[in-house]
Amino acid sequence: MDNQSTKTMSSKAANTLSYIGLEAESTKKTVEALQQLLADYQIFYANLRGFHWHVQGKQFFTLHVQLEKMYNEAAEIVDVIAERILSLGGTPENNFSAYLKTAKIKEISDVTSGEDIINQTLDAFKILIEQERNIIELADEANDEGTSDILTGFLKEQEKMTWMMCAYLKK
Repeated sequence: MDNQSTKTMSSKAANTLSYIGLEAESTKKTVEALQQLLADYQIFYANLRGFHWHVQGKQFFTLHVQLEKMYNEAAEIVDVIAERILSLGGTPENNFSAYLKTAKIKEISDVTSGEDIINQTLDAFKILIEQERNIIELADEANDEGTSDILTGFLKEQEKMTWMMCAYLKK
């Protein structure tokens, strides 16, 4: 992790943790994993915007609308992740240059085929779901039910969306 993700906590953040009953040391791994998830979600969001703009073909009307819904939801999730990092005493990264250095999801350009867009999105969901499950485990170890609950909600919706996309691809 870079310096951004391992910044020391301010006394205000330490106070927040004491009020919510968590310890800085026990949440450190969770914060680092949330930083990774934030980077990947930011790239995922940008990819969804590009897919929305560039989709072509017979599936245009369906996918154009669905992709807009998905990138709006991704933007909300990005905000929730960043705010959770702050709640746990971290400082969320906010530079795309830093995201690109650590993200497991890579930038995707010039994809116009609906099928390719769905497959790329499914690949991204696979990465996000794996990370979210890992964060739930880390949060559980730290007795951080708040983070577990947030990530469980993300996971539930992504599993459902994955099922729907797989069904959409069936011929």
